[in-house]
Amino acid sequence: INGIQQIGIGVTDIHAAFRWYRRSFLMDVPVFDDIGNASHMVRYTGGKPQTRHAILAINLQGGSGFEIWQFTGRKPQGPSFSIAVGDLGIFLVRIKSRDIVKTYDNFRSNGAGLISGINEDPFGEKHFFLRDPFGNIFQIVESEEWFTGKKNSIGGACGCLIGVTDIDKSRRLYTDILGYDCVVYDQSGVFDDFADLPGGNEEIRRLLLSHSKRKTGGFSRLIGSSRIELVQCLTRSPSKIFEHRFWGDLGFIHLCFDIQGMDTLREKCTEAGFPFIVDSSQSFDMGDASGRFSYIEDTDSTLIEFVESHRIPIIKKLGLYLDLSKRDPEKPLPNWMIRLLSFSRVKD
Repeated sequence: INGIQQIGIGVTDIHAAFRWYRRSFLMDVPVFDDIGNASHMVRYTGGKPQTRHAILAINLQGGSGFEIWQFTGRKPQGPSFSIAVGDLGIFLVRIKSRDIVKTYDNFRSNGAGLISGINEDPFGEKHFFLRDPFGNIFQIVESEEWFTGKKNSIGGACGCLIGVTDIDKSRRLYTDILGYDCVVYDQSGVFDDFADLPGGNEEIRRLLLSHSKRKTGGFSRLIGSSRIELVQCLTRSPSKIFEHRFWGDLGFIHLCFDIQGMDTLREKCTEAGFPFIVDSSQSFDMGDASGRFSYIEDTDSTLIEFVESHRIPIIKKLGLYLDLSKRDPEKPLPNWMIRLLSFSRVKD
């Protein structure tokens, strides 16, 4: 497992969303832009394939990307209730910043939907929250890990916060399979830094996990490290964020990891009690890119995706593609090769 490749975000207008994410988070390099059928996901889309438009966008300064996802044959649905901290599923996504004060001031001057001021988490690290125009919440956190040396203060994604019913039970997946084996903090109570979030004044348990093993693989230098925070409600029964809705509806639809060795991972997940629910079994085209993908569920049905990339476009205009299936899976791609993706950058 090479790290978080992307986090899926269901939207109503993919073009408006891509525009906002590239202007606000510099997610301006589309790795693929594909229109087709989600034929493998019928288990989560009403029993039949749904047409969709998907764009995988990345920030070349470093971090994970977004898979921006829109149904084209039906109107995507939002939740029937107000989502609060601890509800089951991906509640927010972590975004890295070089300078938290500078980033905060930039968002404030641009009229972005700030939810909070700059606060400190239980470990003493500074962060703040904002909401995008589509209702999704992001946590901006300081980071010293970057792929390029540019001076822009905002980077890509570097983790997320996931609501669970039982943290100790959930850790079997996040620690034993996904490799988040280091505890940054594990605390219970009512937290000042969550006060401005929906449900942030309730008593919860927070477990922030990181990984001790340095990630390898072709895009490991770009993706970098990440953290996952598990949150458990202690005073109420949480609701499932995607209860009675389709995968692909509005919100954070999945957490996706870049991997090599899908068959070995399948065996490991099955032995641990997390069998593959979806498996494309062979190479699957996503427009200009191709690969094999699979899904498992965590203990509360949050969808975790694994992608084994086979081919990606490096310079689409010149028809230059990279065949990852023939490379050493442990060896990072040369930095100059990844930087060639900048030729596909969308500029406003």
